[in-house]
Amino acid sequence: MNRSFALLFLCAAAFAQTMPKSIVGSITAFKAEDAVVVVKPDNTDAVSVKLTPDTVFQRIAPGERDLKKAAAMNMTDMALGDRVLVSFKTGGAEALRILVMSSTDIQKRNDADTLDWTRRGVSGVVAAKAGNILTLKKRSLTGEIVMTVTVDDKAVYRRYNSDSVKFADARVSKLDEVSVGDQLRARGVKSEDGLKVAAEEVVFGTFVTKAGAITAINPETKEVTVSELGTNKPLVVKFTVDSQIKKMPDMMGMMAAGRGGASGSAMSPPPNPAAGPPAGSPNAAGHMPDVAQMLEHAPEAKLDDLKIGEKIVVSSTKGAKPGEITAIMLLGNADMLIRMATVPSGRGAGAGAPGAGMMGMGGGLQTLDLPSMIMN
Repeated sequence: MNRSFALLFLCAAAFAQTMPKSIVGSITAFKAEDAVVVVKPDNTDAVSVKLTPDTVFQRIAPGERDLKKAAAMNMTDMALGDRVLVSFKTGGAEALRILVMSSTDIQKRNDADTLDWTRRGVSGVVAAKAGNILTLKKRSLTGEIVMTVTVDDKAVYRRYNSDSVKFADARVSKLDEVSVGDQLRARGVKSEDGLKVAAEEVVFGTFVTKAGAITAINPETKEVTVSELGTNKPLVVKFTVDSQIKKMPDMMGMMAAGRGGASGSAMSPPPNPAAGPPAGSPNAAGHMPDVAQMLEHAPEAKLDDLKIGEKIVVSSTKGAKPGEITAIMLLGNADMLIRMATVPSGRGAGAGAPGAGMMGMGGGLQTLDLPSMIMN
């Protein structure tokens, strides 16, 4: 998801009333000797844009919808990765105007927005719906958490589309389309205990969580094939620029550290009494913390970091093609996570087995509340 991208499309529509042709994309190259900038639109081939002494360059802030607030800038201030709206002169490749949204500004805005969703939001699976009240549930590795989302006529709704992990592709929706079983995030006025939100914005969709062992990796097509847990059937996991890959931490090592008296880890966020034990640290009973908390601070990984035979868990929208999904988030090194999700609640992993003495979560993979809605 990137709201800044969506904004540029709105800008393009505004310019289309007076400009003959325009494209939206990211700057991928500069050819100074030819006075050309190469722009790659999201869904088409790269375009070479010719710059002239008459080309107008303007910068606009991410999230700004008033084009009158665009400020003049120098051509040399553009950078690789910047998002641009290019309007062309009639009948050629010469740029009449280039509206620039700095990639640095976009990242700062996305980081701030993500932090706001964390601070003022809740997420989980819709367990009940009664009037303007939604009950969410999610299961941490220490038990079930129940949250309440209250909505009113001013709340804004967006629903993720099938086979897309991009928030920009999410369509405007309404409360009537929210169903029990959907995964949902809401942000607004949050209670002190973090379990209630009077929602200003709601994002939801139908997602699936799959797991298995990697049997093939194709870097060229950006696909991973796994032997799906429970069926042993091949499942093709596709990756887009919006997909995320992370590696689970060494949970056994963290548990051992907890038994030795450790109270946290380098991945721990600032203490929050309402949120329980810090991420990455066992609680008083020796159980591990919320999966989402650990993932929030886990470092990004790459396709090259995955290995044949590695156990993975992946979240995805419910795709239209059987045996094929598009990854929203893939977790590598997920053996322990899979084991805990599939061991019945109240049972340990067995004497001598990894995780022995740790209570099983049970309920299957869907109870992991794996992050599915990428908010930037």
